[in-house]
Amino acid sequence: MTLKSLFALAWALIFSALAHAERPALVVVIVIDGLPHEQVMKYRDLYGPGGFRRLLEEGAWYGNARHGHAVTATAPGHATMLTGTYPYRHGIIDNEWIDRNTLAEIYCTGDPAHGYIGHETKKLDGTSPANLRASTVGDELKYANNGRSKVLAVAGKDRGAILLAGKRGTAYMYMSGSGRFASSTFYLKEHPAWHAEYYAKNPQDKWLGQTWGLLLPETAYARSIPEGQAWQRAYVGSAKTFPFPLPKEAKAYYSQLIRTPFADEATLDFARAAIEGEDLGRNPAGVPDLLGISLSTHDYVNHSFGPESRISQDHLLRVDRALAGFFDSLERRFGLDRVLIVLSADHGFANAPEFSAATGVGGARLSASRMMAELNAALAARFGVKGNLAVRQSHPTIILDRQLIEKNSLNRGEVEAAAQRILLGMPGVAQAYTRSQLEIGALPDLPASRMVLRAWNRELSGDLYVLLQPNVIASSAAATHGSAYNYDSSVPLMLYGKAWIKPGKYPQAAYIADLAPTLAYLLDIRAPSASEGRVLAEILK
Repeated sequence: MTLKSLFALAWALIFSALAHAERPALVVVIVIDGLPHEQVMKYRDLYGPGGFRRLLEEGAWYGNARHGHAVTATAPGHATMLTGTYPYRHGIIDNEWIDRNTLAEIYCTGDPAHGYIGHETKKLDGTSPANLRASTVGDELKYANNGRSKVLAVAGKDRGAILLAGKRGTAYMYMSGSGRFASSTFYLKEHPAWHAEYYAKNPQDKWLGQTWGLLLPETAYARSIPEGQAWQRAYVGSAKTFPFPLPKEAKAYYSQLIRTPFADEATLDFARAAIEGEDLGRNPAGVPDLLGISLSTHDYVNHSFGPESRISQDHLLRVDRALAGFFDSLERRFGLDRVLIVLSADHGFANAPEFSAATGVGGARLSASRMMAELNAALAARFGVKGNLAVRQSHPTIILDRQLIEKNSLNRGEVEAAAQRILLGMPGVAQAYTRSQLEIGALPDLPASRMVLRAWNRELSGDLYVLLQPNVIASSAAATHGSAYNYDSSVPLMLYGKAWIKPGKYPQAAYIADLAPTLAYLLDIRAPSASEGRVLAEILK
């Protein structure tokens, strides 16, 4: 290379750096699994100075942010976060579903072509984003910068990490057999050297034998309900009340750790190691990096005890303290004027139906298997066939047996319509939609209908979509999620970045699908391939 060409290259790098000087060096997207917005607000006065309080007082946040699709579950929520679109386009219709043609079970991030590095891979374990049909912000960031940007994601759940990492990043997920975070062969042939160095001293063992007890005095928990409710489930070490002792034997300890706030600390500890090991946020020529972090434990807590529980409150307060420590580490390493932080959730949570009923708003549990049995009995009587016309349930849809319909020379539309009428006559069912209606969008022009259409994928979803009434669940868990109702769709949305974000509470309606195009705008890259959200212009400096 001549001196002239070297000089030209140097100037090109300088101008490139100047052109992108205002882009974040590092974008950190934090997802708290199963966190309703109302829960964040409910305990606001109990937060420490550096976690949620920092985001609420120094960042921008929405009081009316939500997911715009009806199947409010972990995988669809994580997929929407950085694709900027919904299940009808990104293809992640639930955590798992039934293949309409083969009736085989499909796991959202399952891929038999790949396995975990250094760990056993079981059937349906999540190992790649093969089922994701849209690009992510991280994918576009790497494309725009010729692969120089680094994109990593870490989570307690494989689907949380993989769907944030996208197809061009690297995902690390918690291994319950070793207490370590590991990647898969889709991303890497082997773990980098920093990974081995980090685990050389077994940092995952530092909570071995510890006990999870109340963080604050008992008087601080007056707004939540205590343990011992009939609907609550056994938890760590089969305990149902505080304190929750972790096992002292390693194998049992690793399997139970994910159910405690110590797992959130472990996730953030590994994220710090990844920042240092990959030297995130320090690329030359102003090339940004992206780190996704999904804290998975809150979802386990809420499923077992309900979001109204004292245990859920305590866990959220511990997440707040863990986030404060993580934000402090970012400030020490970079100075927070170079980092853009986003915090949201993949879905909210319904209260336990018994709790809802006791407070006067109504609530009930349904048996999904009983619903299917009654539906099939009524269909058999209506059409005079032997066998089940409703062959499988693939939440929240039902798959009809097309072969049985053809064998008996039945009209599919008539079978759908009959099944719809039967379902609408069942207690707890608010609405039922047929494939014929969904394929042409012939639903009432209502917000819930639009959410259903965004959640239903023509190729992947079932033939009948069932929407239950408010506070009615078909689950044996203490509480669950997955509906189009506000308690399941309303989640926090907070952005913090001194150079880019105007602090304050914003009244505008915002969808989580708006996050991807907003990040793309701030990073000067094209929006993900199927993105349909808006740029949140009102919060930008």
